[in-house]
Order: sequence, then structure tokens, then C-alpha cells
Amino acid sequence: MLYWFLKWFVIGPPLRVFFRPKVEGMEHIPRTGAAIIVSNHVSFSDSIFLPLMARRRITFLAKSEYFTGRGIKGLLIKSFFAGVGQVPVDRSGGRASEAALETGLRILAHGDLLGLYPEGTRSPDGRLYRGKTGVARMALEAGVPVIPVAMIGTYEIQPPGKVMPRIGRVTIRVGAPLDFSRYDGMSGDRFVLRSITDELMYDLMALGQQEYVDMYAGRAKELIAGDDT
Repeated sequence: MLYWFLKWFVIGPPLRVFFRPKVEGMEHIPRTGAAIIVSNHVSFSDSIFLPLMARRRITFLAKSEYFTGRGIKGLLIKSFFAGVGQVPVDRSGGRASEAALETGLRILAHGDLLGLYPEGTRSPDGRLYRGKTGVARMALEAGVPVIPVAMIGTYEIQPPGKVMPRIGRVTIRVGAPLDFSRYDGMSGDRFVLRSITDELMYDLMALGQQEYVDMYAGRAKELIAGDDT
């Protein structure tokens, strides 16, 4: 209930007025049935515009830190992310990755839309970085299509470190669903997973016309932090 209330009455209306979001290719998101929505991730605003502009509810796997903050601020952040349909997951790797996979598969088993950021974290500079193979494994194990989405303009209105977004135009470009059923039964093959992931990232790059960097975004952040010291 909170999701739809925020979408239609609280957050949605001012977003449409001030940012005039443009949605292209919304017909590619199925009206029923499970699918994985994969998006580039350049801004905190991605997690607001994409679920609120889609016709159907999209459940995102969000880092658990959004749900563990203390005090009034922590409560507000937790309430917001829960309200817009995000589910907390531990992104520390190892067993936590398996738990995140199981959570995603449960969401898909219910016939819902699952939203994932294959880069694993926000881009530090607006470029597109190497994807992680968890999305590919989830798609094969669930046997669902993958729908690429490019968020355009969100980096300009709210780059990393900026708390309040500036007014600007946002475009959400949805690509045609990708079918990986030809790899059925091969979710344990790391070469297949890498091939699928690279195909996904190529589609995202083409949709958003982003510069691609063959490096994980987490590593890029480490290098940038090292330059600053």
C-alpha cells in the first residue's frame, strides 16, 4: 500500500512536474509474469525514478545498510526503501551472495519483476563499468527474460556525493527483452555467465550511449580514493 501511495500521491507527482521524465520503450516490460530488469547505476536517483515510472512494481535488491541506520534519519531511510519496494541484501560476498541469489529467485518465483544493477554499485564518474555475473546466474536458474534499462540524465541531476538533486530532464530507455534460454542448464559454467553478462553490458552501453570501462566499479572507486590521498 505504501508503495502505491508514494508512487501516485507523494513522490510521483512532483517528479513529473520538476524533472519531466521521459520513458521510451515501456512496452518491453511485460504486463504480467516474472522478468529481471537490469539497469546502469550512475545516481541515487536511479532507485527513485525507475520504480516510480514503471507501470508494474519492481522489487530491487538494495544494500542492507539502507535498512540498519539508527535514529530518525535511519528510520526514514528504512521506511522509504521498504515503501518503494526494495529488499535488503548483504553484499559482502561469499555466503551472502548465495542468500541474495535465493532472495531474488523467490521474488521471481512469485511472478514479480526483479530489479538489479549488474555493476554492483554506483558508477563513480558516470561511465559504465564491468558487470558482475550474479544477474546471469539468476536469469538462467529462474528461466526468465532480462530487460535492459538505461538511466539517462540522473548522473547530471544527482552525481555521487550530492544530497539534493538539481532540476533537469531524465530519460528512462527500455530495451527489448533478452532471452538466454539457449544456455539452459549451464548456470554453473563461469564462461557462459561471463558471456551473458558481457552481452547485457553491451546492450546497456548501446541504450545509454555510455563510455564503457572494462573494470569493476568498486575497483574504480578504490583507485579514485587512492588518488585523493
